[in-house]
Amino acid sequence: MAGKFPGRFASVQVPRPRRLSELCISRDVAMQNRKDVVKGMGEAMLKGPANLLREDISLPAVVLYQSRLQNNLHWMRDFAAHYQVALAPHGKTTMAPALFARQLQAGAWGITLATAVQCVHAWQHGVRRILMANQLVGRQNMLIISRLLTNPDTDFYCLLDCEENLQQLEQFFTAQQQQIKVLIEVGIAGGRCGLRTREAVIALAEKVQQCHAVKLAGIETYEGVIHGEDAVAQVNAHLLRVKDMCQTLITRGLFHTDSVILSGAGSAWYDLVAERFAEDLPASILPVIRPGCYLVHDHGLCDCGQQKIMARSSVARAMGYDLQSAMEIWAYVQSIPEPGVAVIGMGKRDVAFDAGLPLPLLHYRPGEEAPLAIQEEWQVASMMDQHAKLVFPAGSDLRVGDMIAFGTSHPCLTFDKWRRMNVISDRYDVVEEIETFFQ
Repeated sequence: MAGKFPGRFASVQVPRPRRLSELCISRDVAMQNRKDVVKGMGEAMLKGPANLLREDISLPAVVLYQSRLQNNLHWMRDFAAHYQVALAPHGKTTMAPALFARQLQAGAWGITLATAVQCVHAWQHGVRRILMANQLVGRQNMLIISRLLTNPDTDFYCLLDCEENLQQLEQFFTAQQQQIKVLIEVGIAGGRCGLRTREAVIALAEKVQQCHAVKLAGIETYEGVIHGEDAVAQVNAHLLRVKDMCQTLITRGLFHTDSVILSGAGSAWYDLVAERFAEDLPASILPVIRPGCYLVHDHGLCDCGQQKIMARSSVARAMGYDLQSAMEIWAYVQSIPEPGVAVIGMGKRDVAFDAGLPLPLLHYRPGEEAPLAIQEEWQVASMMDQHAKLVFPAGSDLRVGDMIAFGTSHPCLTFDKWRRMNVISDRYDVVEEIETFFQ
């Protein structure tokens, strides 16, 4: 029975608390209907092909252009093939198994991931060779990986940079009667994880030799933490130092595997990693690069890095084409409260903002033939949780209900805001729906 507030609020009705059974029924109904209403999707997705411009998709929405994904797959495949380096793209960027499958079909050696849970999601969707570019720490995380290792097809590697972690891995996997392959991580002073000196690397490798469950399979580094005016020289010097460490361990017979992995490269320096690691390399070493953002690319952070690669790499330039931004965020003009100011139905919950605000690219009015390119004067001035403030030349033909397409910067932090997204053709037809697994 509804209650009442005392005094001046006596006429206000208070709904009675809902019973647990009612809440459970509501939850069950919500679960049954969860596929009917999903951010960035539309009911048309359940009945047949949808089209973005026909407003078959709820906005805001992320879309990926199929032709551009294919362009980027082929570009990185050909680049890696030139240097004869293996490609293990970092899956943390997309956490989309459908995209992992495309990368593997295009010749990727394996998929790089960052956490034990990410590894499980990838494994459950068919990825069998996993390089976890992180230390495996904690009993439950070890148990997660142990379960994957019960399948003989699993080829798993993780990183190691201290004796404490080595002892933890040895104790756990010995008890499980399993073996786990590790790469010693070499770090940079002031950087992230990894051993800092040649002596420390050799000492840890010798400790691994005394283990039964832990097997040394290679050396790994992440050079992306190097910045500054002389960054190119610093990166090259670091890569040569890491390569020398790897060859030293081979000479001393400290690896347990016939093929020794030498791995590096994020999205900023993969050209230098490929060049340095492929030079005068013994047949026993397998160089592996791990760029993650290339498949989707962007209009900001990644594109800036890629243009630097194109400027310094004759191999990249000789390919005759470049990576393309495959991702766009589409949203409606929600309000035009002042001349030259529009509020867009898209915010920090929908798109990355850590490395630059979204870039307006296209303007489309439903019912017209095709989107139009947007002038540079149109800019996102600020963003809130669910809104973006777009400034544009006063007098421009913009109305509430128009659709705006935005480019992104740093695609990693846009992907994790979406459970599902659409792959579209160049005619804006939805050709595939992909799912992400960040939770």
